[in-house]
Amino acid sequence: MLDGMGIALCLLSAACFGAMAIFGKLAYAADVSPAALLLVRFGLAAALLWALLLLRPGLRRSPGSPERTTDSVLSTPTLLATCLGLGAVGYAAQASLYFAALELMDASVLSLIFYTYPLLVTLVAVLLGRDRLTPGRCAALVAASCGTLLVLIGAGSVDLHPLGAALAFGTAATYTVYILVADTVVGRVPAVVLAALVMTGATVTMTARTLVTGGVDLGFGVQGWFWLACIAVVSTVVAMLTFFAGLRRTGPSTAAILSTFEPVVTTTLAALTLGELLTPLQLTGGLLVLSSVAVLQLRGKRPDRPSDVPVPASKQPVGVG
Repeated sequence: MLDGMGIALCLLSAACFGAMAIFGKLAYAADVSPAALLLVRFGLAAALLWALLLLRPGLRRSPGSPERTTDSVLSTPTLLATCLGLGAVGYAAQASLYFAALELMDASVLSLIFYTYPLLVTLVAVLLGRDRLTPGRCAALVAASCGTLLVLIGAGSVDLHPLGAALAFGTAATYTVYILVADTVVGRVPAVVLAALVMTGATVTMTARTLVTGGVDLGFGVQGWFWLACIAVVSTVVAMLTFFAGLRRTGPSTAAILSTFEPVVTTTLAALTLGELLTPLQLTGGLLVLSSVAVLQLRGKRPDRPSDVPVPASKQPVGVG
């Protein structure tokens, strides 16, 4: 039923991720610390995903490939380690680098550097032979990158902290690796199972860090827990499931380009909920990002791989798990 909806799924994922900055600001206003936010976000998301798999056994297998089940993943050490590593290394490392950079530089500049990852993903995917650098994709990438630049520069200051910039670029590089590695397993693992394993890996890392640093304060009020629940459900569970489903159908380059819709959503929501007005520069940037979506929409499907690169059976398109 979701075949051909890869672009829409990636956009929905970007919108959910884009809302997280707003939820995060509201959580901080309710006395939630960054460490508590990350620990609760990953832990609650993992618990929700495993509960979903327990209540809906059908989600443990891919409809188009009955052999791809939770048991088959758990019994394959390499595949299991990859899925857990996506969370333990990818999600956890990216979050740690991001918040370390945020302490040294403005959020707008950090986001500007972070959103170099679509370019990194596209270039690496082409070098690895996973995607082709077609004129349409080049146009979409340029439009999305320029649009994101305008959206974020329109937010204000452009002061640059050298160490902060290095950490921000590390965040982009980490997310690039995360997307490219995830692309190798999305066709082999049911989507909900993959999301649950990723969140479990991230939870283990954050729990270990919490124990080493002496724990976190979870004594905030009901309001703080509400915003954390929004982050876990909307900006983690829904965002991850739709991203994996979209990634499977569009490929890493297109999924990364479409993810540049995220700062547009964040900026718009900030204007609507926090009173942060959109500038003409930001509006222009938003239109450019949307134009990149239109360009990709004309393509419709994930492009064929180069003829000399075999496509393993495990990478054939399958339904959402």
